[in-house]
Amino acid sequence: MRDRDQIVRGGAEDPRDPALFVDPTLESLPRADLAEYQWQRFAPLFERVLRDNPFYRRKWSDAGAGTRRPLRDWEDFRALPFTTKAELVRDQEDAPPFGTDLTFPLHRYVRLHQTSGTTGRPLRWLDTAESWEWWLRCWSFVYRAAGVGPGDRIFFAFSFGPFIGFWAGFDAARRIGAMAIPGGGLDTALRLRLIQDTRPTVLVCTPSYALRLAEAARAAGMDSAALGIRVTIHAGEPGASIPSTRQRIATAWGARCVDHTGLTEVGATGFTCPEGEVHLNESEFIAEVLDPATGRVAPQGEGELVLTNLGREGSPVVRYRTGDRVRLATEPCRCGRTFARMVGGILGRTDDMLIVRGMNVFPSVIEDVVRRFDCVDEFRIEVRRQAEMAELRVLVEIDQDRYGPERVERTLRDLRDQLRAACGLRIEADAVPAGSLPRFELKARRIVRVDGP
Repeated sequence: MRDRDQIVRGGAEDPRDPALFVDPTLESLPRADLAEYQWQRFAPLFERVLRDNPFYRRKWSDAGAGTRRPLRDWEDFRALPFTTKAELVRDQEDAPPFGTDLTFPLHRYVRLHQTSGTTGRPLRWLDTAESWEWWLRCWSFVYRAAGVGPGDRIFFAFSFGPFIGFWAGFDAARRIGAMAIPGGGLDTALRLRLIQDTRPTVLVCTPSYALRLAEAARAAGMDSAALGIRVTIHAGEPGASIPSTRQRIATAWGARCVDHTGLTEVGATGFTCPEGEVHLNESEFIAEVLDPATGRVAPQGEGELVLTNLGREGSPVVRYRTGDRVRLATEPCRCGRTFARMVGGILGRTDDMLIVRGMNVFPSVIEDVVRRFDCVDEFRIEVRRQAEMAELRVLVEIDQDRYGPERVERTLRDLRDQLRAACGLRIEADAVPAGSLPRFELKARRIVRVDGP
């Protein structure tokens, strides 16, 4: 079997503009060579984790996986048990504060972050210096594919608390030779002032906050599209892959809007290429797609994304059920990459899916419809139960003084029609006063469960 260097040296010629790639040859390997490259990285990682990581040693021993004979091939890999967030939370509860998914002694770890806690108890996550460098390498793929590099000034509209958020992106700016401008500890008005004064070329934040900044700029008499931003990079929500949200951000900032996918416990998993496709970084992650109901490989490549990271030896995850719903395509992309593409980005969370009168409804579909209406500044999805059945109502914030009652009524009528066409069922829509719905700096929480009729 060839070693990793032989596999990469045997790949295709550098495709297109090498400035848009971290490693053009690696990113364009034939799929069979890419799988071999992944195996060459995973096999030694597996042996070290089995030997030194208490969480996986116990997990794999209990399942009889990897302990009775060496791991030989991908069939053996697929026999390894899945890892779930519930397991990791329980492990940290049983062995506080950091759990047992630690391959090295505690003194080797130099970074602590945690999940946002939007879907339950936050997970704390530790990284060694080597694992953190791997995070920065993953972010380099995000930047290079977006055309960001030396000479760029990157503004991070982010609080810089314990949530991992854009910490790795901030550190990776140095790696690519760009200037990092921190926006932590500032309110929206002060962030806009700093953007105005320092003239960054790149904005990094959640999709919701990009729209909030643009809204605040408009209220202050500023034109956000004239502030010099040429690229916006987003994570934390699926918004930057939702066509109407992406278009609204791009228009508001006069910039190219790109998506980045990732999870605190997994890593910076994906990036948007120059063709607008969201690629999984398969040089650093092994991806599988499962039918959430059966746990088997999903037909047509659509289902729950399962990931194994290849460079985070200090606190790895192996066959981790992310809860993200995706549709994977493995045909080569027009950008020259052979990494799998997540068609439409993250389609939604498996635990966010709403079942309404027997129909599956993803909040991202509702957002795509709502964002088509430029008079709507913010929205909320209310879920209430009536006669043992779930009903949905979408609240949209419209400035009636600015647009007038006729425009509001026409918008609501068209919104209801488009929601019905997109979701296949009737969804009520009502207007609320301007400024009455909450704004979000980190992950937006727009789904609200309401008691009573």
